[in-house]
Amino acid sequence: MLPQIRQEEGLYPVPQYSVEKIDIEGFTDDLKGFHGAFADCFARSGPRENFGRYMTGLFAQPERKSIEPIAFHMEGGKPGCLQHTISDALWDEEKMSGKYHELVNEDMGEPDGVVIFDESGFPRKGEDSAGVSGQYCGSLGKVENCQVGVFAAYASSKGYAFLDKRLFVPEAWSDEEHEKKREKTKFPDDLAFRTKPQLAAEMFEGIMKEGIVPVRFVMTAPIYGESGDFLSTVERYVGITYFVQITSDTLCRLRQPGTETETYRYGKENRSKQVVSEGEKSPVRVNESARRIRNVFRYRRTVSEGSKGPIGYEFTERQVILSKSGLPGRTVWLVMKRTPDKKQYRYHISNAPLSTGLPTFVWLSGIRWAVGQCFGETKTESGSDHYEVRKYPGWNHHILTCMPAHFFLLHLRIRLGKKAPFITLSQLRILLRVILPLRSYDAEAIILFVREIQIRNHRAYLSHRKKKSGIDSG
Repeated sequence: MLPQIRQEEGLYPVPQYSVEKIDIEGFTDDLKGFHGAFADCFARSGPRENFGRYMTGLFAQPERKSIEPIAFHMEGGKPGCLQHTISDALWDEEKMSGKYHELVNEDMGEPDGVVIFDESGFPRKGEDSAGVSGQYCGSLGKVENCQVGVFAAYASSKGYAFLDKRLFVPEAWSDEEHEKKREKTKFPDDLAFRTKPQLAAEMFEGIMKEGIVPVRFVMTAPIYGESGDFLSTVERYVGITYFVQITSDTLCRLRQPGTETETYRYGKENRSKQVVSEGEKSPVRVNESARRIRNVFRYRRTVSEGSKGPIGYEFTERQVILSKSGLPGRTVWLVMKRTPDKKQYRYHISNAPLSTGLPTFVWLSGIRWAVGQCFGETKTESGSDHYEVRKYPGWNHHILTCMPAHFFLLHLRIRLGKKAPFITLSQLRILLRVILPLRSYDAEAIILFVREIQIRNHRAYLSHRKKKSGIDSG
């Protein structure tokens, strides 16, 4: 449903906003309680306190949310200690994820919850960051030197938030040439190459086995929706319906073809294989199927709200049999949608029951915006792409801080409810600044802080110089 403010033509009234001083003061207890929920995920008090400082610093920083500016602004913040906490300290990540999922479930959990899988690129300079490689970066729209994370987001009628993440490590990082880089970036000894769909399947199984957040639907980008292994993983869980995007060249048939067994000779052995019977029609691409029924897009609906207004599509669906290597595969719903000007088409498949109506698919097609919202907001509001760590644990710890930080802002928005129904996360961060433990400086303290920065930078310079020239710089 579109916000009322977006439904009216012309002028609209000032958004309702009745936040009071007592509400802001209550944020203090909310923030302490939120940090406290993760207290036993750290074995030592130092990392525990620095985790709180780091997350709080993500709220305080208006622009660059990296370690040095966070340390500058936060009371008790020290760059070296924060760096150690994020890159090297021991976190109980499994316990932290479980506690985080409990919080998400309390605010957003619903029986019809949707899990959405997608990826995001993080441009990097140099070749020393864990898993960095020349690969497609969605935020830039081209192949670039970057790290890529595979993410799971959750969406319901109550809200949306990230659930889990995995750093995608290109297969080249498994060879002998990268051995020293793996050691330097602290790769786990048992880390093996896994494709993006395999990472998504691993996260999905973890979410389902954990059983904290209720799930009924699964959505993905094309790379995951076209993976038979990923779909098989989802299909093992009874009652889960997937609605996944596919590319326009995916092959399908409108009816089940006849098949027969064909024998052939391989070396000295007789072997057999299944083939499509002679005379059966060849499979067609889904975009060809769409063109053949172009006048049957009978269902027009607004599915989401864009920056320039409502976004609408025309829909139709039909049962098809997917084709793989020429043979019939899964029988699924093929859901096709197009823009009213008939210039852009999107294709999805679903294992939904035969009784499923088109309105359900239309509803699902409008939910994927939630993962895009998560990507955009975690980058702008919690600095998920502002990190300057290079180690494998550092990336995981940084993102594992950004996801709850983003959720906490969403939690505050839910908490305010009707007092500020149209408040943005950026506006919430402005309100939060009043209660954050920000550091105040006198002249002597600021001089010492800058001196510490110079010493750290000089040590980094010596390390880089030694690496590049082979000269012992003392």
